[in-house]
Amino acid sequence: MGDNGSYVLGLKGLKSDSDDKSILSELKKNEKNHTSFKNDVKNIFESLPNNRYARAVFLFYEKYNIEIIRQMKRDGNWADFCKSLNRNMTFRIDGDIVLAACDSQIIDYKISSTVNENNEAICLVTGAKEKPVSTTYSTFVRGSKSNAKLVSFQITSGYDSYGKEKGLNAPISEDAEFKYTTALLTLLSKNSRNKFVIGSRTFLFWSSADNVVGHKAEESLFDLFGFSDAEDDDPNAKIEQVRKVFKAIYSGELNTSLDDKFYILGLAPNAARIAVVYWAEIPLKEFAERINRHFEDMEITGANKPYMALRSILGAVTLGGKASDATPNLPDALVKSIFQGIPYPYTLFAECIRRIRAEQSIYTTRAAIIKAYLNRLNNINEQNIKVMLDKNNTNPGYLCGRLFAVLDKIQEDANNQHTIRERYMNSASATPSAVFATILNLSSHHSEKLNEGRNVFFEKLKQEIIDKLDADGFPAHLDLQDQGRFFVGFYHQRQAFFTKNEKEENNNNQ
Repeated sequence: MGDNGSYVLGLKGLKSDSDDKSILSELKKNEKNHTSFKNDVKNIFESLPNNRYARAVFLFYEKYNIEIIRQMKRDGNWADFCKSLNRNMTFRIDGDIVLAACDSQIIDYKISSTVNENNEAICLVTGAKEKPVSTTYSTFVRGSKSNAKLVSFQITSGYDSYGKEKGLNAPISEDAEFKYTTALLTLLSKNSRNKFVIGSRTFLFWSSADNVVGHKAEESLFDLFGFSDAEDDDPNAKIEQVRKVFKAIYSGELNTSLDDKFYILGLAPNAARIAVVYWAEIPLKEFAERINRHFEDMEITGANKPYMALRSILGAVTLGGKASDATPNLPDALVKSIFQGIPYPYTLFAECIRRIRAEQSIYTTRAAIIKAYLNRLNNINEQNIKVMLDKNNTNPGYLCGRLFAVLDKIQEDANNQHTIRERYMNSASATPSAVFATILNLSSHHSEKLNEGRNVFFEKLKQEIIDKLDADGFPAHLDLQDQGRFFVGFYHQRQAFFTKNEKEENNNNQ
């Protein structure tokens, strides 16, 4: 006796100012759902002919047409009503306080009609009337009890809705239950290459395409998330091949059908049941595009294998570099950001900054994380960070990072030390104006130990960077995002020095 507007009135998408033509179009669009609901009302009335609520609703539908809808439009609440058409609604007789859907006779009828005389019910998976299972098979996931199930109901704990017991609360046929539990157990098996475990989350994935392309997509996703036969294997070893596969799928080099889908299911332990924490059904080509975007966002200069596996990314933001020690919920959030193409989690960025500050160390993976996080924010007031050194980037944080890298390099060439980095990097990245006067003065003493050519080179580079800063000088404070740009600017400038040295060595050897 209740459902959303598509079923009850056939008007789920109607707007308050819709004309007759739009109303008729909406009725046509929702005809199947609306007819199904009216048939349900008719069955209830025929079974309960003396029930005043069943009779009133049945008579309403006997007269329901576009003229009734025109009368409804004249009501002062019509505009607000149209906004609620996607919500569940039911009927109430004028003057009564009891809703039709809450009438005890109607509730008893709905319960008794769920299971017929042959103990059959409508299976929620197949839609066919078949004998339902009373309990489902256990499908253990990491962290759950050995008897955990995807579908189960605890007896006498408020979950037995409308007096139904066990599996009748969500009827599933024996055949459907056998098929889905068998599929789950296969995907969850010890040697399955269609799963990966992140903290307390178990993710299962598969392609609808049972062909070479579908199998390559599944194998590549397994490799992307850093799993290997031996824990000490390089988690990035196969990532270049992963990139090639997904790029080929997206470009069409590996041909796929528009009907090919990729499925991802996220499970988590939850008392005696297994909770579904993530579900996605994505066209295979669209999924390949999202994986490719992750590769592009993470790409940065200086990386021999720039397309980092998940284990490497998480290890870069933890003490000791162990992905298993990552902040709770971070791995799960990171996976979802990759799958959905949404901004990377703030925690990933903040933890990366924290590790850099603690260790005064920014290497390839950390620089890639900061670049990817900031670029996905799509801040229209800021330039996107490029793969390599960008001399046109005038962000004050990026410029201060570049300048700090120059001063660090001068000390390294002069004394083979990095005391400036060890003592001043954290403060320089947060409050540049309080630090740079001091370290520029120190750098002048270091420059005296360089030969004239190197000294001139560094002085020109320092001036080139300082000239791009605001006329007021060094900023007094950098927010966390600009601190991230500071570290990427430092990394880019350091990599530019290495590249220049490599070119000079190659030229000398020729």
